[in-house]
Amino acid sequence: MPPKPPRKGGAAAKGQRASPDRGTGGTPPPAAARLEFGETDFVALCDTLRVSDIVRANAWKTYEKVSSADGTLVGYSEKKKDLWGICIFIAAVDLDEMTFTFTELLKSIGMSVCTCFRLLREMDVNMDTISTKVDSNVSRLNKKYDVLSALYHKFERTCGLIYIIQPSSQTSAELSFPLVLKTSWITFLLAKGKVLQMEDDLVISFQLLLCVLDYFIKLSPPAMLKEPYKSHVSAMSINGSTRAPRRSQNRSTRTSKQTDTDTKVIEVLCKEYGCNLDEVKNVYFTSFIPFLNSVGIVTSNGLPEVEDLSRQYEELYLKNKDIDARLFLDNDETLQRNHIECLQLERTPRKNNPDEELNLILPQTPVRAAMNTIQQLMMILNSASDKPSDNLISYFNNCTVNPKESILARVENLGNIFKEKFAKAVGQGCAEIGSQRYKLGVRLYYRVMESMLKSEEERLSVHNFSKLLNNNIFHTSLLACAVEVVMATYGRNASQSDGTSTETDLSFPWILNVLDLKAFDFYKVIESFIKAEPSLTREMIKHLERCEHRIMESLAWQSDSSLFDLIKQSKEREGQVDQPEPTCSLNFPLQHNHTAADLYLSPVRSPKKKGSTALNPIPIIDAQPVLAPQTQKPQKSTSLSLFYKKVYRLAYLRLNTLCLRLLFDHPELEHLIWTLFQHTLQNEYELMKDRHLDQIMMCSMYGICKVKNVDLRFKIIVTAYKELTNTNQETFKRVLIREGQYDSIIVFYNLVFMQKLKTNILQYASNRPPTLSPIPHIPRSPYKFSNSPLRVPAGSNIYISPLKSPYKFSEGMLSPTKMTPRSRILVSIGESFGTSEKFQKINQMVGSSDRQLKRSAEVSTAPKPLKRLRFDIEGQDEADGSKHLPGESKFQQKLAEMTSTRTRMQKQKLNDGTDTSATEEK
Repeated sequence: MPPKPPRKGGAAAKGQRASPDRGTGGTPPPAAARLEFGETDFVALCDTLRVSDIVRANAWKTYEKVSSADGTLVGYSEKKKDLWGICIFIAAVDLDEMTFTFTELLKSIGMSVCTCFRLLREMDVNMDTISTKVDSNVSRLNKKYDVLSALYHKFERTCGLIYIIQPSSQTSAELSFPLVLKTSWITFLLAKGKVLQMEDDLVISFQLLLCVLDYFIKLSPPAMLKEPYKSHVSAMSINGSTRAPRRSQNRSTRTSKQTDTDTKVIEVLCKEYGCNLDEVKNVYFTSFIPFLNSVGIVTSNGLPEVEDLSRQYEELYLKNKDIDARLFLDNDETLQRNHIECLQLERTPRKNNPDEELNLILPQTPVRAAMNTIQQLMMILNSASDKPSDNLISYFNNCTVNPKESILARVENLGNIFKEKFAKAVGQGCAEIGSQRYKLGVRLYYRVMESMLKSEEERLSVHNFSKLLNNNIFHTSLLACAVEVVMATYGRNASQSDGTSTETDLSFPWILNVLDLKAFDFYKVIESFIKAEPSLTREMIKHLERCEHRIMESLAWQSDSSLFDLIKQSKEREGQVDQPEPTCSLNFPLQHNHTAADLYLSPVRSPKKKGSTALNPIPIIDAQPVLAPQTQKPQKSTSLSLFYKKVYRLAYLRLNTLCLRLLFDHPELEHLIWTLFQHTLQNEYELMKDRHLDQIMMCSMYGICKVKNVDLRFKIIVTAYKELTNTNQETFKRVLIREGQYDSIIVFYNLVFMQKLKTNILQYASNRPPTLSPIPHIPRSPYKFSNSPLRVPAGSNIYISPLKSPYKFSEGMLSPTKMTPRSRILVSIGESFGTSEKFQKINQMVGSSDRQLKRSAEVSTAPKPLKRLRFDIEGQDEADGSKHLPGESKFQQKLAEMTSTRTRMQKQKLNDGTDTSATEEK
């Protein structure tokens, strides 16, 4: 039992109200008379946070559970107060009894927000320690903190570029830089809280921040401002918009009389920080101006009264019970990041050589990365139209049934739905922002559609695409994919600067719900979309590939999915093998010669001999149906066949990764686990309904280890699983048991999985185990990344990247994947950063295996010690004079030479070290 409070009030902080639910009666247990000092402190902490008795009891239970776990919470065993605070937070969230804010909690235990998040992860040692409800709450707080932290650091640096920190005596003594900084930031926090329902939208938040900066720049005296802002504000005063009349005007008059001069400041800000001017103006007039009119700002010294703004924000903060972002102004320790993280965040690339041309490689702060990504998308779509091009109209006219009117009507109708849903998710004042993003998606939709039709025309030599272009699901899927690319570009979160993916309220599969599209139908267009749009960034290609994986993992297996109907039809076909895809085909490479037309107009594939994977082209023109001979078997669905092939390959990759972590000493078990896993997906596919692929994987692993007497507990499995990329704790904490009932994966295994597959699992313990399933052929991703390093074959630990030319603004594309200071060092092999000509030579050398390399000088047979590889003169990198086999290509010879040189360098280094130590001994 948790310790109960002493009768005389204990250590509640002065002036804090008691909890309304706190019981005053009751007799403490006998142990209360022997309370330890630590337990008394727990009572005091509960009093400080005003928690109820039930929260106190649950918090103590959680503390006892985590403190008794072996090998956990290393470094925190002596910090009981930290653990108590986190346990109180967990209990309060689970019971919906938050009587304190998140900042109050951090202040009461003296902990930073980053340390708190880390401790919460470490405490989650068992599947029932932290609920999915707490996970969700912590995730929301984490994302909000990331956005606020990124925006504040950007705000602070920006104000330093706008304002003179120590202005001349011309300015009022009461109007100081710290006051402007404080008033501006609190105004922004209040505007963000009232305008945006989405707390983690970095882009709209930053656009709103620019609106706040514009507002305060115009209110500031020119003597406080740096150029070019000083000139613009001075010009406004000369034109009659002096500060005195502006103060005397009411807000409605001032904001309704916007002139061309008034937009100069916002134009400068947008140009400086890479924001789209039309989008920021949209935020200004549809969101920021209504906000100013609604809050009733009281002015003082020409600025809004900071105490009044702070009071209004206080109400908002106490209502949300989360982070008090005003503390950023005080550099409060609870909001500080790790020092090393801050250095990495704010690092600005520098040139290696002062004489070297400036490459304008921008620091990848979260805001800058988001702006660059958006700019790159705009580069692609600026020349596109939100109406069908003449080429598309020509394709439409060639159709038996012209699809133009239905396409335009569908685009308009879905646009209205999207605008409404976007405003509902982000904020009612942001409806026009949603409309802007949808129009960008429409441009990309028409652009990709035209590219797809050109490819089909070349492939099939036909011009009539009536069946495909009159397919409603195809168009909705293609439009959804285009809009998803736009939404993902704008939805880049503050925590994605390291390339990881972070969920937001508008993240996939939000677009599927908005457009009422099934995940299995959306999946069919992804690969063709990527192939048809070569300008997609690496990040967007990876994002779409991740969407495809999510569909294969769980979204396509939802109970209302058309996938189950296709599987049933496949199994009911007369004479067909009772499986959606023959396992013998797993040994064959996955073919990528299918198109969206093949998948949307499936069934499609004529039956082939067993093991064949060839696909017949699907006619996408209108033609008279041809009756198949009576002896021919019914056709099989290409979309189902391809889906299962991809699922098998994804499933094995995940299993292989987990086995390498957990069953390194039992490699023979991997094939058995895969056989059970594949058997379940093929024959017991109903187990996947409303569940996740990884749930079946973990249960298969546990079941095989159990019958093979290998001690591998679920706790160990899920601990390793959490370390895999793109995993969610809900996968093992909340598994469907039966309709409407969810529990942990252990309960699912005992009550569902084992009951269904018990006979099959026990066969693996017998002398006659089931026939092993073939291991899937794992190809490289079909989605080629222009900047991906490629590993050199033959086992060498050498990677080759395509040449990356440093970009300039004038050259168009801005990409966060361009060279950073670290990557500039990595590609330099023992010498200063080389010129592009040197790397062109390397690319030419490795790009063709039969290219005849010219030797400029004969190489000595005696090996010479090398300190570094040199690429200055063609042929000088063969200093070791290695002999080659007659059948080796020049490419293989080059690799052998590089490997040999590396080995000699390592030996020389070892010998040098030995000589040195010997000298020291003497």
